[in-house]
Amino acid sequence: MSSLPLFTAHNGFTLPAIGLGTYGLRGAEGATAVATALESGYRLVDTAFNYENEGAVGRGVSDAAVPRDEVIVTSKLPGRHHASTRARASIEESVYRLGLDALDLHLIHWPNPRRDEYVQAWTALVEAQQRGIVRQIGVSNFLPEHLERIERETGIRPVVNQIEIHPYFPQEAAVEYHAERGIITEAWSPLGKARDIVHEPVVLEIAAAHDASPVQVVLAWHIARGVVSIPKASSPEHRAANLAAAAIALDAAEVDAITALGRPDGRLFDGDPATHEEL
Repeated sequence: MSSLPLFTAHNGFTLPAIGLGTYGLRGAEGATAVATALESGYRLVDTAFNYENEGAVGRGVSDAAVPRDEVIVTSKLPGRHHASTRARASIEESVYRLGLDALDLHLIHWPNPRRDEYVQAWTALVEAQQRGIVRQIGVSNFLPEHLERIERETGIRPVVNQIEIHPYFPQEAAVEYHAERGIITEAWSPLGKARDIVHEPVVLEIAAAHDASPVQVVLAWHIARGVVSIPKASSPEHRAANLAAAAIALDAAEVDAITALGRPDGRLFDGDPATHEEL
């Protein structure tokens, strides 16, 4: 069993501090990458309907010499499938493509608020959980007003909100908001523009102090803030190094110094959940 730190949601559901992002992992090579990652200690795997790799991820989970009940497989519902009937079918398709009896965690990928169908999508996830084909349900890229609306209209609070977080876009208010409500914060693109971040003087200084790599320091920063990160890694060596970041304990001053790298224009692209549409 993995020894990574665990973060806990309002209902007792837990996630390990570091998971495996699978965007771009496809086919036999992708399945092998997932299987070897699990065998090296990963227990959280993140995919999505729109990644077009649920089959490879599911095969990797099946092939890994790891008990199924130790693995948390996450997928996401795409924006074009928010309407009730389509959402129900999309959730079922994700389960079938992954080859699982049930999905451990299913998220709404983006709220797409101008279309105003995300409550229907959330209701479909609630029903899927009641049917037992999804064990836990959450969201991705939701703002507080979206979170509050789905809970108000269904009585069910998400266990996770997966959002863009990295040193250039630390999302302090969102992390605090989630913590107050027992919603686990997950970071997608947790390294942001990694080619830039790894050359930041403050990150290099902290890395030298801990005899660690800049990437490991950024992942340790997420852990110190109570945020789950799901970095992609192209090789077994990188995947192992990412897991090792959990052993790095940053002090408050180091965490604050990295957080101070945040920028008003820190987003990776024009992905404001209030306006962005992901279909």
